[in-house]
Amino acid sequence: MSREWRSREGYLSQERLEQLSRRVFLQGCAATAVASAPALNLWSQVNPRRGAPAHRAIDLSDDWLFGGKWTAAAMQPDFADAAFSRVTLPHCVAPLSWRNWDPAAWEDVWIYRRHFHLPREMRGLRLFLHFDRVMEGARIALNGQALPEHLGGFLPFEYEITTIARERDNALAVAVDGRWLSVPPSGSPRGPMSVDYLLAAGMTGGVSLVGVPHTVIADVFAKPVKVLDQDRRLEVSCALNAGPGSPASALRVEARLRDGERIVTRASEDVHIQNAESQVQLTLEKLDELALWHPESPRLYDVDVTLSAGDRVLHSRTTRIGFRDARFELDGFFLNGQRLQIFGLNRHEIYPYTGFAMPGRVMRRDAEILRHQFNCIIVRCSHYPQSEAFLDACDELGLMVWEEVPGWGYLGDAAWKELVVRDTGEMIRRDRNHPSIVIWGVRVNESANDPELYARTRALAKSLDDSRPTSGTMTSGSRKTWLEAWHQDVFAYDDYHSAPDGSVGIEEPTPGVPYLISEAVGQYDYGGKGFGRKYRRAGDPAIIRQQALLHAQAHDRAAANPRICGVIAWCAFDYMSLVNPWEAVKCPGVADVFRIPKLGASFYMAQIDPKLRPVIELDFAWDSQTPLGPGERAAIFSNCERLEIYLDGKHHASLRSDRAGFPHLRFAPFFADFGGHSDTELRVEGFVGTTAVLTRSFSPDRSTDRLVLSVDDRELRADGSDATRLFFGAADKFGNLRSSAEGAVSLSIEGPGQIVGDNPFSLEDSGGVGAVWVRTLPGRTGRIRVQAKHPRLGAASAEIEASGTEER
Repeated sequence: MSREWRSREGYLSQERLEQLSRRVFLQGCAATAVASAPALNLWSQVNPRRGAPAHRAIDLSDDWLFGGKWTAAAMQPDFADAAFSRVTLPHCVAPLSWRNWDPAAWEDVWIYRRHFHLPREMRGLRLFLHFDRVMEGARIALNGQALPEHLGGFLPFEYEITTIARERDNALAVAVDGRWLSVPPSGSPRGPMSVDYLLAAGMTGGVSLVGVPHTVIADVFAKPVKVLDQDRRLEVSCALNAGPGSPASALRVEARLRDGERIVTRASEDVHIQNAESQVQLTLEKLDELALWHPESPRLYDVDVTLSAGDRVLHSRTTRIGFRDARFELDGFFLNGQRLQIFGLNRHEIYPYTGFAMPGRVMRRDAEILRHQFNCIIVRCSHYPQSEAFLDACDELGLMVWEEVPGWGYLGDAAWKELVVRDTGEMIRRDRNHPSIVIWGVRVNESANDPELYARTRALAKSLDDSRPTSGTMTSGSRKTWLEAWHQDVFAYDDYHSAPDGSVGIEEPTPGVPYLISEAVGQYDYGGKGFGRKYRRAGDPAIIRQQALLHAQAHDRAAANPRICGVIAWCAFDYMSLVNPWEAVKCPGVADVFRIPKLGASFYMAQIDPKLRPVIELDFAWDSQTPLGPGERAAIFSNCERLEIYLDGKHHASLRSDRAGFPHLRFAPFFADFGGHSDTELRVEGFVGTTAVLTRSFSPDRSTDRLVLSVDDRELRADGSDATRLFFGAADKFGNLRSSAEGAVSLSIEGPGQIVGDNPFSLEDSGGVGAVWVRTLPGRTGRIRVQAKHPRLGAASAEIEASGTEER
């Protein structure tokens, strides 16, 4: 390894820190645009009715050349890269399975290259390279000229390349540093074992080339004010930037609030730009008829900001917002003036086979699962800022968000902390227009108290967005000195302790401050010690059956105290980690790494109005291979008022939910006594009043089991990046998933797609189910057909259409 690279392993100079902290002025300018731009097509961000082709963006996520281990020569423009592998972003440097990840597979420096021409339409514009994210260090050269190094893997960054780019034959080289750097969340001398999530390296987001005029709207923050009052208003802060050589001129900035095609209100102001950076504040009023954003009705609006010189439009930006009032108070959480019990789960963005390198469609699916399958109204983005595609979906679906800075427990040296401050600012600047975000996490997760650092991150958060509270997770250790060391708005506590009977314990709230439980349950060994309890689908059935009840206890007991805003439990999905794992997979999720619900999800799935969706979910396996049966007090989670139980067609029991044991849940569990029964056919009928609203049947007979196969999406973009999950598993004759199966599923694919995942896939260690992802091939349209075969369960197939018509 060269001396030049070795020098980047150590501490950063003050000069370098200032460079890293200085935000490239167009941060986020391309992000909103590129997220919805058709692949490889120029487009204008300006309202087409004004006819100003002032903002162009090209997606450069395809046609990358990946050369494996980095060499200094590969940074040069004339380097021979014909032998490199052709890849499409997002991309992970190492081939991965769904388990047994080894950091040694990616802890090195890797080289990516791309060649491009400058389109005629972008000539004469200011040019920027925008990177969604690179895990977790990047050194970049364009046409042999080095650009400033970027450290950190979760937020976008960009460079102005106006004077470097050529009309033809541009050579872009990216050295991706996947080593254990002194960069949040990594840096601890203990290595990857010190962080409870693995950081698989790669270019884990897209890249775009952006062309803008010399004077641009660099940033827009549209802040709703006094939302619940009749004189509510929208304060629009616009950052303007004039590039080198831009003449001083009189300009007009106009902001319009739009509901679809209808203009609700507008405001404008004349400005005279004399310096490179200018700020303009506009206030939009007459907003009395607006609908508020809420989990049940997530209403969104658009804010168009236009910069003009006379009748000529120079630049325009569109920002999507929502109007809502979210407050954490001493007596709970209030949304739009009404108390709402926080009910949610934490989420990691780590996926099998690719790490963080999944396209936006797959990220959005997680939001859909959390909101519509698990019925959460909030998600905590643990423990780093997450993809804009996920946050966009949260806005649209009504899923509130806690977003926080990267980190996990460890605090590094002064240079490391400067990066925490930088990340705080960049996270808030990028995401402060999302109505779904209701709180900023400005402390490193479960870290020791550092009053100086966290006073800085809080002050920065307030300077950038004073409309949201700040917080950060506290533990039993940091809580001891909270009076003198804690300076946030909401006290968030990771509550892992047992009640005297070994069930879930809930601490008394910290006095005098709003109080939220930011983690609970997880893998904590209730009644014992430590975090060794693993909820593996293929694990101990007795342990697996406890998960849903523990989550129900946590939410019920927290709701008993009106001082507690609610619970964001640990966690939604299993993820890859070296901290208390099974084969490098951490298993606290109510769904597995494939996003397939475990028994633990049955509690969450039942917490919905039966008028919207009646639910009956067993918290046990009904299987002749478990001869003792589910036994006494077997839990069934349902939103029905009454359950009728039949065994082989004979009435067995009438059940009412256990309101006495779970008095504060919206829908309490039911408990049935099955004794040794497991070899009969089970039928459960659910009633609301006298009406049967749902019937489910379960077969113990393994001889009639079959292979089930399904895909999340039937149509994909043919851009080489888009993908969808292909799920498969063993099911009984009624379609209920088994908790175990032997043998392997073999997959074959025809048409313009490829399988991302293990093939064949053994069902034994995954609990009878599994998944791969199907990804398109660049520029190839047509029908993709996947065939799955299992030696005992039979065969199944699925079809997907790859087209170039759907917008990105």
